[in-house]
Amino acid sequence: MIIRPKIRGFVCVTAHPVGCAANVQEQIDYVKSKGPLTEGPKNVLIIGASTGYGLATRIVSAFGCGAGTVGVFFERPSINGRTATAGWYNSVAIEKKAKEAGLFAASVNGDAFSDGVKMKTVELIKNGPGSVDLVIYSLASPRRIHPKTGQIFRAVLKPIGQSFSANSLDTDNNVVTRVTIDPASDEEIVSTRAVMGGEDWEMWMDALQEGGVLAEGANSMAYSYIGPEVTWPVYKNGTIGRAKEDLEKSARKIDSLLRPGGGHAFISVNKAVVTQSSSAIPVVPLYISLLFKVMKEKGTHEGCIEQVYRLYQDHCYNGSRPAFDEEGRVRLDDLEMRPEVQETTNSLWAKVNMDNLDQFSDYAGYQEEFLRLFGFGLEGVDYEVEIDPVVEFDA
Repeated sequence: MIIRPKIRGFVCVTAHPVGCAANVQEQIDYVKSKGPLTEGPKNVLIIGASTGYGLATRIVSAFGCGAGTVGVFFERPSINGRTATAGWYNSVAIEKKAKEAGLFAASVNGDAFSDGVKMKTVELIKNGPGSVDLVIYSLASPRRIHPKTGQIFRAVLKPIGQSFSANSLDTDNNVVTRVTIDPASDEEIVSTRAVMGGEDWEMWMDALQEGGVLAEGANSMAYSYIGPEVTWPVYKNGTIGRAKEDLEKSARKIDSLLRPGGGHAFISVNKAVVTQSSSAIPVVPLYISLLFKVMKEKGTHEGCIEQVYRLYQDHCYNGSRPAFDEEGRVRLDDLEMRPEVQETTNSLWAKVNMDNLDQFSDYAGYQEEFLRLFGFGLEGVDYEVEIDPVVEFDA
């Protein structure tokens, strides 16, 4: 079949296996071009490993540090002529490339919130590398079934206390529009925290410790985002922000768990990038389009792979140590949050409309990055060739 992008809302419902593999290869090539990272981890568990920052972390760990990797994700294979999800194709590609390089690579596909997937992962580690010395928590999901109570929680992207109105980018119709978002209820605040907070991260670390698969001195990191003040009503001060506060509390608890063995846990606050998750947040696509223009002009733009490599190089390995802010977080968003970047972005935000969107923003770059998430728009890929959408993991 010939596979073309089919976009519905903020999701592309098709993915291109050859394009996804090419996207993975481009990231591998970038890491190799930067050179090896010394003192890197030996074996890494990435929870949420199939797209975005999680995928980039798996690539940097494997091809920058020579580490074995275990990826956990929830992706759909090709069924009844439909393409698999991009995360499925990405994961098949990274496993294949890692094994070709002589590196351990294995994956668990299932609900990462469940006890069953945690136990399966522990057993995989026991029977594979034996232990992990780095655990990355990069999970993004709209819902969670609590493994103890069976209660279903759903995350919402809403302000707290009062409605919020701002310009936003309708990526379905490619127009700048005004949106108003009603405030979240108390139940929605609690539910969002249950999905996107730190409880599941803690459960993972407890399961790994009880299973005896945390190496001496193991470290753990979770990824987060704060963003500029213009997005704070719906992000930092909204339901997501409350969940992120809970994630930071969990980081401190996990740090206490790991510290006796010489390990640490902390949050890495990363830069705004185009991901399947960020595309769903009102206001954020417009902000990212404006930010891309400013940072590309200043030569400071980074994607996921550049961010993660810098995290490892400047804050974790290569003889480096984390540089924490006053809240104990690593700030990889430092280039994004430079005053001159934010001042220019804010000035564009005040002026942008449908007539000048292309002039004041890099919306074309945003759209390009969005399609690349699903394997479209990669150089060297012939999208007019019929291909089999069924791609399987090696036995």
